[in-house]
Amino acid sequence: MANRARPTLQKRQRERERQQRQKDKVARREESKQRRATAPDRAGEQDPDIDHIVPGPQPLADWQIELKEEEEAAKKAAEQQQQADE
Repeated sequence: MANRARPTLQKRQRERERQQRQKDKVARREESKQRRATAPDRAGEQDPDIDHIVPGPQPLADWQIELKEEEEAAKKAAEQQQQADE
């Protein structure tokens, strides 16, 4: 079995890159912690995307109202046709 040359320089370089990535990651985490700590308190603020939503059943959408009206009109027409046939 032949011995291969040990790629020590490449290994050292990879290890340095890995350590640098770890340092960058720790720095990002610390920066994020500081930013959250100094950010103004949002306890009373509402999310603007859901601010208009009220709990409970929501009103029908326009297309649902139109569909309901069409169904009622069709039902009335069927009843009137049935009464006319009798």
